[in-house]
Amino acid sequence: MQASIANTAISEPIKGGGSEKSIPTDHDSPSHQLIEGDGIIAFEEYLHYAALQRRVEAGLGNEKVEHPIDEKKSWFHRLSDHKGANVNVDVHEANDPPMTEFQQERADASRALRLASWASVFYLITTDILGPFNAPFAISQVGWVPGVILYFFMGLIALYTGLILWRLFIRLDSLRYPVKSYGDIAERIFGKSARHVVSLLQSLQLLVNVATICLGNGQALSQMTKSRLCFSVCIVIWALLGMVIGQIRTLKNYGWLANSAVWINLLIIFLSMGFIAHSPPNFDSAKKSLNVDPGPVMTTKFGHLPLAAQVNGIMNMVFAYGGAMIFPEMMAEMRRPMDFWKGMTMAQGLIFAAYLLYGAFVYAFQGQFTLPLAFQGVSKFSWQTVGNALALVTGIIAAGLYGNIGIKVVYINIIEGWFNGPPLMSRRGRLIWTPLVFAYWALAFVIGSAIPQIQTITGLIAAVAIMQFTYTFPPLLRLGYDVITDAMDADREYSPGQGIHGRIDNWNQWSRWKRGLFGGRWYFKLFNLLMSLGGLAMACLGMWGAGVSIKTAFDNSAGATSFGCAAPV
Repeated sequence: MQASIANTAISEPIKGGGSEKSIPTDHDSPSHQLIEGDGIIAFEEYLHYAALQRRVEAGLGNEKVEHPIDEKKSWFHRLSDHKGANVNVDVHEANDPPMTEFQQERADASRALRLASWASVFYLITTDILGPFNAPFAISQVGWVPGVILYFFMGLIALYTGLILWRLFIRLDSLRYPVKSYGDIAERIFGKSARHVVSLLQSLQLLVNVATICLGNGQALSQMTKSRLCFSVCIVIWALLGMVIGQIRTLKNYGWLANSAVWINLLIIFLSMGFIAHSPPNFDSAKKSLNVDPGPVMTTKFGHLPLAAQVNGIMNMVFAYGGAMIFPEMMAEMRRPMDFWKGMTMAQGLIFAAYLLYGAFVYAFQGQFTLPLAFQGVSKFSWQTVGNALALVTGIIAAGLYGNIGIKVVYINIIEGWFNGPPLMSRRGRLIWTPLVFAYWALAFVIGSAIPQIQTITGLIAAVAIMQFTYTFPPLLRLGYDVITDAMDADREYSPGQGIHGRIDNWNQWSRWKRGLFGGRWYFKLFNLLMSLGGLAMACLGMWGAGVSIKTAFDNSAGATSFGCAAPV
């Protein structure tokens, strides 16, 4: 665990040159010190400044806390001396060392981004275009009973894991040590290797999300032109448009776009429900996309399709709750991250109600002919065009949101992290951002055209990445956080910027692991561990199902091919 295992020497900081260095003074002591240049920071340091940050945001100032603080009830874990007496933690800003030049620059860059409100977060989360419109297809793959039950329980667990991410963010984020991405949380708990894994998966998911939305918009445009326009051209048009709107750098500037996208999405839902209730299914598109022959509409209580198809359907359900991947990035741009739970809870409630209502309604009328984008299953061309035209607008807004955060992940980890590049909001940052946008959207076009079956690509990315960010990683991160903080119970006084003095053991001794694993609520840690393992097992099953479904889709000669002009709808 990064913050607690990283260093076991007491050190004294040397300031200068925009970073802090340190000289070990006692290699026999298990205490350790902040080494800013090497990225080794005491876990207590993160907790301390996060506590200060939350007090400032709440308007309480930086005054000294008068009573001992219990992490389970307040901001900072209770520290105690060897006799068990509580030690008061002084969070008085005046006692803290001043920021280094590097820290000040990072704090200023983080402050410039913190503009969004919890209402903006609500709209940003519900902007996800793919959720409501693939819900009917997901239910059609597994049947009524599993479909409804899975949507309910997966939504409930997604709410729980979203609250975990919120809790971890507010405990670890501050202007001095800002949490700018999901990878920052992973690194502070499990180390740099965890950050690299998370950042890689996050970049992959966001890129494929953008590619999938371009693919969906390409399908809509192809339907509107009655396949007169080459399908790959239909996709590249949206990639080019994305390169234009991708020049927006802050989420606050996306607020009004996300607001409009939510209401347009709801309009598509209710309009297409009305159209579907008064017209037969789109048999031609079902044959091309799903290889289903025309016939009477049938629904089932339990799915009778091959296991791989049912697993792929479940992975499409996972897409409905895939927003957890960008929750830390959203909180990083909020004025008051403490209010994030409001926007997130409201968004999850709306998502659950809209997805389940829409999924059940469309499946009841279209059964086995339900398309992966359900509003395209209307048989009348004029009604198809209405849904497609509205979806084009919301689709490009959602793609712009994902592209914005995806490019930020690349910028933070590669431009700033590896090459020590300029801050994102600086003038030089703009010069780097612009070509990154062009490269990102060009790559999204390649992916969208290479796998032109929307139901398979969504299932694959759900298994590879979404399952991890929503169901596997959050409980695992909470487990690591609890182990670290429970192990701190026996530690003594902490001094800001001076490390933890008097630590009685370290992570190569069983006594510390024993407190961490079995101290506090051990049953809660076990619950989170089992939930994380369950999410990982389901993800592995999903990868297998998505692979089989992709092979089946390409074996269907009626479907679209890679970089071809034939459309799948």
